[in-house]
Amino acid sequence: MAAPPLEKPAMDTSPLATPVSVTVPEPQTNSFIDTIFDTYQSFHDRRAALGLAYPGPVDEIAKEVQRGVFLTNQTFSGLRAELNKSFSIYPLFQISHAFSTGSQMLSPYTFLALYGTNNLLCQAQLDSDSSLSARFNSRLTDRLIFKSSVQMQPSSMGQPGATQVSLEQDYTGADFSAQLKSINPSVLEGGLTGMFIGSYMQSITPRLALGLEGVWQKPGGGMGPEAALSYAARYKGDDWIGSLQLLTQGGLQGTYWRRLTDKVETGVDVNLQFAGLSGANAMLGGARKEGVATLGAKYEFSRSIFRAQVDSQGKIGCLLDKMVAPPVRVTFAGEMDHSKNSAKIGLAVSIEASGEDLMEQQDKVLPASPPF
Repeated sequence: MAAPPLEKPAMDTSPLATPVSVTVPEPQTNSFIDTIFDTYQSFHDRRAALGLAYPGPVDEIAKEVQRGVFLTNQTFSGLRAELNKSFSIYPLFQISHAFSTGSQMLSPYTFLALYGTNNLLCQAQLDSDSSLSARFNSRLTDRLIFKSSVQMQPSSMGQPGATQVSLEQDYTGADFSAQLKSINPSVLEGGLTGMFIGSYMQSITPRLALGLEGVWQKPGGGMGPEAALSYAARYKGDDWIGSLQLLTQGGLQGTYWRRLTDKVETGVDVNLQFAGLSGANAMLGGARKEGVATLGAKYEFSRSIFRAQVDSQGKIGCLLDKMVAPPVRVTFAGEMDHSKNSAKIGLAVSIEASGEDLMEQQDKVLPASPPF
């Protein structure tokens, strides 16, 4: 017996089964806000297409000359010995003992401790004369860094003690930098006192960057505020860098750095001062008109670095930093001032004490990069 044929289901002709088309209204937009957003996006795209590089802060426009070639903050006199001990590379933890004699600028004994991670830096230094300096830096974001430092100098030989507090915020943009720094800020004298420095540096082309720096200072004791403004420019060539900084109150500083070979660098610095000649304020001191030109060179050898410089005032200096062995470094510094008929000689020995466990850690752990 054959199976009965399958019945075809009847079509539902009720009103609920009829498809209904729903029209979604377009979201309402504000033409003014859209215009602003489109303008900003167009400006951002054009700016990114220029290929601008990070120019660095205003106070480092001449770092290749001042820190790389010249003997700034590196020369010394007398005998000095340093013993450095590293306990870890991440987090970074180091201590240092420094002994010196025959120098009026260096304390007989200095203890330094440093702790740092990728987002934090803590450093403290204590001298035998009870002077203390400390730094605390924190990387709040990938582009924003907060820096603070404290320096305390006790009274000695009838001179009163001094304390300085510095607070700084650094912002690193893709093609610009911005800084805001305050030194000894206070509101305890009936108003805002201290020194405040703001700077901004912007890349205009892939080679040229322009900057502006303003200083506002109001000392205590009821004295009026003082202000100063400076303009900065930095140009980067293929193998040379030039910078220029102009003070509106009367000052001009220009530097020129050039790499002659892979191991030889040279630098020139010209500093002209015209402060006080046209009613400049007391921030720059009394009226004066002077200028200093300095020429320096840096030679890098396989295991040593030699720096030498001479200026227009008759001062000649040199610095030789030689690595005798991986843990031992010897530094020789000499300076002769013909105008003052004086000479200084310094010799330093630095020993780095690191255990075998630290050497093994260097092969396994990426070293910390604190926000200096």
